[in-house]
Amino acid sequence: MNADRDAGRSLNRPTVVPMVGEVQDLVSEMIIAISEAKTIPASGKVIVDREQMLQTLEMLRDRLPEELRAARWMVRERETFVARTNERVRDLVQRARQKADEMMAETNIIAEATEEANILVRRAEDQAHRIRLEAEDYAEDRLQRLEGLLSRVLDQVREVRAELHQTR
Repeated sequence: MNADRDAGRSLNRPTVVPMVGEVQDLVSEMIIAISEAKTIPASGKVIVDREQMLQTLEMLRDRLPEELRAARWMVRERETFVARTNERVRDLVQRARQKADEMMAETNIIAEATEEANILVRRAEDQAHRIRLEAEDYAEDRLQRLEGLLSRVLDQVREVRAELHQTR
């Protein structure tokens, strides 16, 4: 029953970006298949359905590039966000400098205008720095989670392969 469903999924490539949950579901299916597999008497080894395991691994492999693509997309989005933020900061700084230049023309408020422009520039730089750090932290968190997930999947795949090799 699962093999039929999995075979159908294997032949029909998904048209939507798979979610991390799908990858986790496939790993869970593998874990269940291995934990419920029949034990070889007098050993700790188990017998698993090779075709089912290979199909599940193929589906897992087919979905991993989508997860990586999503991570790359997040990095590009972060870079775009940082670039837009930097552009806004440059505009803000340029407007602050223009304002400061205009105010300097008026002799009564030269010192006040310079101070205000510097405050605007510092605020803009502080805000840009904060936004940039938040974007980098967000991207780092997402990439770290993805790395952990991929590491766990890779460890599980290695364990399954090792068990397959041991049973031969």
